[in-house]
Amino acid sequence: MQRVPFLFNAEKNLSILSTASFLTTHYKGKTNVMVTAWGSIGYMWKLPVLVAMVRKSRYTYSLMTKSHEFTASVPYADFSREIEICGQQSGSKIDKIAACHFTLRPGEKIATPVLDIPGMHFECKVIYNRLMSAERLDSTINELWYDRVHGDYHAFFIAQVVDSYLLP
Repeated sequence: MQRVPFLFNAEKNLSILSTASFLTTHYKGKTNVMVTAWGSIGYMWKLPVLVAMVRKSRYTYSLMTKSHEFTASVPYADFSREIEICGQQSGSKIDKIAACHFTLRPGEKIATPVLDIPGMHFECKVIYNRLMSAERLDSTINELWYDRVHGDYHAFFIAQVVDSYLLP
């Protein structure tokens, strides 16, 4: 493990984050991983933050709202098979970690484990979350992303990055 500033490789990480990365959360013995392709990295309230979006209908949402933490893993290798599994299956129905043959390593600063895969990893503590609503969303975006899923809106999870590192 090589500790690096959270903005290390920012352009590369954002490029990968915009296509597919992994978000892992853990609560009371249950660990789940999902694929995310939306998010941002920056500063809020003078803190390094990662903003993740998770639909309220997702199993991960129920775990994150209880644990108030997650890890984000930006893969630096091809994980297309795992991305397909984690993006199409629900952790409430299958153990995606076992299905993907992922190995977990303990978080350095939080209870949620980290995927032991090559890439950039962020350990995050949620400091604010908010569910989106149609009333506050631009109608064009609402029609494009939410009308077809009957209002299954994302929640924004703004999380302080408490550790960041590369795994080989």
